[in-house]
Amino acid sequence: MTGRRALVTGANRGIGLAIAKGLAAKGCDIILGVRDLAAGNQIAHDMNASAVELDVSDQRSINHAVEAIGTVDILVNNAGVLGAGRLLDDPKDFERSMSVMVHGPYRLMHLLVPAMVHNRYGRIVNVSSGWGAFSDGVSGPAAYGVAKAALNALTLASARTLPDTVKVNAMCPGWVRTRMGGASAAKSPEEGADTAIWLATLDADGPTGGFFRDRKPIDW
Repeated sequence: MTGRRALVTGANRGIGLAIAKGLAAKGCDIILGVRDLAAGNQIAHDMNASAVELDVSDQRSINHAVEAIGTVDILVNNAGVLGAGRLLDDPKDFERSMSVMVHGPYRLMHLLVPAMVHNRYGRIVNVSSGWGAFSDGVSGPAAYGVAKAALNALTLASARTLPDTVKVNAMCPGWVRTRMGGASAAKSPEEGADTAIWLATLDADGPTGGFFRDRKPIDW
């Protein structure tokens, strides 16, 4: 994987940072997509990477970030928001959940995938959740599960339109000890990141259009 360029969104902490560090250890050139650029630059300096200011809920921010970084070989759509309350209580919560976890990944894929297709290589990993699986009842707080279900649908539908050289997969990290998951969670960020790192570095014969946890397929 030496020399492959990877953009990881929401990469300043938790699972995103663990994914970035794991890909860096495999020789990838890492770009941390962060909302707080000062903090991101410090993290990037410590791991010999680079950072770009990126708010995935803002189209202008996405445009500026893509213009700044150019092409990438790997895109990990990790940024997320948990929300609170019941689904129909707060339209703003719903809109933000969809913006961060569906519209943002779509817009990044729209802008970055054409070069992957041209270069005949691309790996896209959408960090989803079992809460977004119909098999688990599309659960979770507020609009989180609905947004993750839509992200899963985006994964499956986009994989059908792309050549096999550009692989698109979704993954569930499980319950991870992060600010979102809490201190009681079963997995470390590194354990939660493992499947995403595996999907981001798949060989040419690896899967596409799948949903995985612990490197194993799970039901949509």
